[in-house]
Amino acid sequence: MQQLSDWATAVAIAAAQLHWTETAAVLLGIVYVVLAARGSKWCWPPGIASCALWAWATFNLYQLWVDALLQLFYVGMGFLGWYNWTRGQGSDEEHPIRSMSCAEHLGVWGIGLPLALCFGWFFDTWTPAAASWLDAFTTVFAVLATWLVVEKRLENWLYWILVDSLYVYLYARQGAWLFMLLMAAYTLIAVSGWFRWRRLMLSQNTSPDR
Repeated sequence: MQQLSDWATAVAIAAAQLHWTETAAVLLGIVYVVLAARGSKWCWPPGIASCALWAWATFNLYQLWVDALLQLFYVGMGFLGWYNWTRGQGSDEEHPIRSMSCAEHLGVWGIGLPLALCFGWFFDTWTPAAASWLDAFTTVFAVLATWLVVEKRLENWLYWILVDSLYVYLYARQGAWLFMLLMAAYTLIAVSGWFRWRRLMLSQNTSPDR
């Protein structure tokens, strides 16, 4: 109990000392992931803003260079996702949810693992970046999971559960307590997103219009 109390105190102190960009990134990030779990195209604007602020914070405050690059990638993917979900028509029905095949899963891991090893080696060898190997793994698979979100693949949520769980440890290790709590919340929302998108997919597949 004493350890839990000490940990809660440390989190409260860290939260009180946060830079404004961190607080804004967290709040906008929560709005994004909740709307994404609901399948709403309006998740993308707050997501874009959150990632832009997060990129600045992770680079300047926590020296997680790979993660900062990831956030900049998210900004670009946010605009692509917003367009792809609506196809310029303003209707989410333009791009229905689909399930991944075994070949697609193999493709994700076949691309992800080699890239994670390459990025991990590079940043561990040539930069002072912190937690290079784990940061590289989460970065690469977060990129791939983001693409799956853009393409509305149901299993994107399974990859997010894995990535966000690892981010909980990564941010705790760096003392980024609020981001750690955000990742814990993201993990729970990803579980909810999986079940919600699965219901939506089954509903659209049984629709009389299809």
